[in-house]
Amino acid sequence: MSEAKSIVEVGAADVQGAGVVACPNPKMALWSSHPKVFIDLSHDGQGKCPYCGTVYKLKAGEVLHSHH
Repeated sequence: MSEAKSIVEVGAADVQGAGVVACPNPKMALWSSHPKVFIDLSHDGQGKCPYCGTVYKLKAGEVLHSHH
């Protein structure tokens, strides 16, 4: 049986800069901490943490504001 990975849905207001979120996120327990990394959601609306496998994705209907 495969272990289910966490999926964290984020709104546009949770995204920093050009479309990134930080992992670990503030809701994670301290024991599961790893070095802070930024997950880029700007390409396809989701991204996965290389350390813990948590998937971050934009909530349905949320739009990132690009500065192109």
